[in-house]
Amino acid sequence: MSTQENDAGGGRRVDHEVTSHRQPAVMLVVATLGFAVNFWAWALLSPLGPRFKDILGLSGSQQALIVAVPVIVGSLGRIPVGALTDRFGGRAMFPLVSLATIVPVLFVGLAGQTSLTALLIGGFFLGIGGTAFAVGVPLVSAWFPPERRGLALGVFGAGMGGTAISALTTVTLVSSHGPATPFLITAVALAVYSVAAWLLLRDAPGRTLPTGGLGARLVATARLSITWRASVLYAVSFGGYVAFSVYLPAYLKTAYGLEQADAANRMAGFVLVAVVLRPLGGWLSDRFGPVPVLATTYAVVALGAAVQAFTPPLMPVGTLAFLAMAAALGAGSGATFALVARVAPPTKVGAVTGLVGAAGGLGGFVPPLVMGYVHGRTGSYGLGLGLLAVVSAATLLLTVTVVRRASGSSVDDLSTASTPAAPTPVGQT
Repeated sequence: MSTQENDAGGGRRVDHEVTSHRQPAVMLVVATLGFAVNFWAWALLSPLGPRFKDILGLSGSQQALIVAVPVIVGSLGRIPVGALTDRFGGRAMFPLVSLATIVPVLFVGLAGQTSLTALLIGGFFLGIGGTAFAVGVPLVSAWFPPERRGLALGVFGAGMGGTAISALTTVTLVSSHGPATPFLITAVALAVYSVAAWLLLRDAPGRTLPTGGLGARLVATARLSITWRASVLYAVSFGGYVAFSVYLPAYLKTAYGLEQADAANRMAGFVLVAVVLRPLGGWLSDRFGPVPVLATTYAVVALGAAVQAFTPPLMPVGTLAFLAMAAALGAGSGATFALVARVAPPTKVGAVTGLVGAAGGLGGFVPPLVMGYVHGRTGSYGLGLGLLAVVSAATLLLTVTVVRRASGSSVDDLSTASTPAAPTPVGQT
């Protein structure tokens, strides 16, 4: 495989000879598997939250904090990891992130389940696994033309189903084979993937390398209006998904009296619906545009949350409300990055992804804490779900006004702020 580097304009293009027409599909599959494995590790603590509460005598807020810490660290970590991926490429960053995640997985599995402090330390570093998202989006986006990026990124986003693997297997493995078992299995999976990613992954031909320091590039990215608009959209769509995926077992156990395994299985069903709908959201965005898809999803979430705020019977009303929200949150997550892939400058896709992805993760960090606090004060989750309905309705209004107007005017209105434009990247191959 030949390599050539050219300096020009605002970026440095790296050309690689393409060896196969199927190579984009191979890169997509490998990246999606990496996202799934790292998210599997990232979500290991959530299904065990009720267990930790019982054996360590934790309060509801402490339980929520245990499952929320990996979320916030993984979210904020996406900011530098996305910018580093722009610079060094996904081929280097995917193995690096996967190997780094092995350390906290082993720590929690072998030594970190004996106290709240140990769990918080392990959960902090377990957040590294959540940064894999910011590696995969720029890698996949560079391999596909604009008219196919929505679907491609939606397929990649289905890797968030790694949380379903955790939900379906963690409690069962702990019950059958001991508390260290799911962590050891996940560590092996991460090690195997790290080797496979190094051997199989390649960065796209014609990938434009950014110039300038990391800090300057992050500041420039933060000044793009697409960064902040997409951050709000993703904070609600993916943030809502993350919040339910980490807190739903505790909610179902407390609000409906379900057993831990039953609650974890229902959470897995929620995750699977969201995962399946994420590629569909990307495909619909390729066909009809991201804005109509996003508007529909926020309307469904607002309605579903308003219904669930009254804690209706779980069968069928509660189940239907949660499944409808799962579908909408998954499709909305796919549509958000279809929008990003259309308008983000090529040299800043990773950095934009990092900031937007961080907003999505932070959107998932706040609700579990709010839900735990509200339930502790009122004995009900109704107020917390009512707040979700209000936030979703406000995001719907933002989508059909500000985002729609900018999208209808020009791509530049979304991708640039009232600041000097980013340097034009070198031509594509």
